[in-house]
Amino acid sequence: MKKILITGGVGFIGVNLALDLLKDKENFVVIYDNLSRNGVEKNLKYLLTLKLKNFEFIKGDIRDYKKLKEIVNGYDEIYHLAAQVAVTKSVESPIEDFEINATGTLYLLETIRKNCPSAILIFSSTNKVYGELSHLKLKEDKKRYYLVDRKNGIDENENLNFHSPYGCSKGTADQYIRDYYRIYGLKTVVFRQSCIYGPFQYGNEDQGWVAHFVIKSILNEKINIYGNGKQVRDILFISDLINAYKLAIKNIEKCKGEIFNIGGGNKNTFSLLELIEFLEKKLDKKIEYEFFDPRPGDQKVFISNNRKFERLTGWKIKIGKEEGIEKLIKWVKKNIIR
Repeated sequence: MKKILITGGVGFIGVNLALDLLKDKENFVVIYDNLSRNGVEKNLKYLLTLKLKNFEFIKGDIRDYKKLKEIVNGYDEIYHLAAQVAVTKSVESPIEDFEINATGTLYLLETIRKNCPSAILIFSSTNKVYGELSHLKLKEDKKRYYLVDRKNGIDENENLNFHSPYGCSKGTADQYIRDYYRIYGLKTVVFRQSCIYGPFQYGNEDQGWVAHFVIKSILNEKINIYGNGKQVRDILFISDLINAYKLAIKNIEKCKGEIFNIGGGNKNTFSLLELIEFLEKKLDKKIEYEFFDPRPGDQKVFISNNRKFERLTGWKIKIGKEEGIEKLIKWVKKNIIR
């Protein structure tokens, strides 16, 4: 039986990953989570109602080095998803942000190095490590910005330029994980993720903006837009991200030590205004929104160039943006809107 650990495993990405892995009865999945994020207790409750024999939940904090040393042993695969995930929260509490994202990751790396060095480690990083990207040439029209020079999006050769405590802490973790491959030979893979969305996501205006817009729209609540709403993001449905994780595992000899940008790419982009317009058509209603000052460090455009990962693994996106949003709307109506 394959033993798998997911840190932060009852968060949005983690619960979807766990459900996918638990389909294989040869996998024994352990989730380690401190249950600090709103909504995750509902995800855990759902997992527990399934009464699966190949599942275990351990409540614990990624900052608890003593506990990590006790539980991180004998794993074949480890997915490190535990994190402080909001830029705004990192600005309010930069020390806590660093302790969770950077120190917690270092603690996990050390326990893997000492207790199960043959384990494969998949890390959920972020496109925020590239900073504001203010040097990019952009074109602006009524509803969105366009990249002028990077027609295929941003690739892994883009310079790191952390532009928030969150960017610094995740970037630190990102680089530590890469270096534990180079120095200690751990089989690590870093995914610098764009906007991931899908079921089990209780988005808010700080993180999970696609789900946040969907939930607010269905509830007939006003959406706050920071900036002019022309900011563009590529969005990737959760099942396609999970397929990427699994392909990295399958092709670990090619992928170990590598860093990959991963997202929806050029075909799956929305500006904030465009998503609102799309939701108005899908939900057949007018959506109210209000503009506020832009947030510091916010990228006007981020579109992931996925070609490196596609070339090494053959990964292809299966769920387009319209189909994905429709799936999310159905889940929200069934599980959040009563």
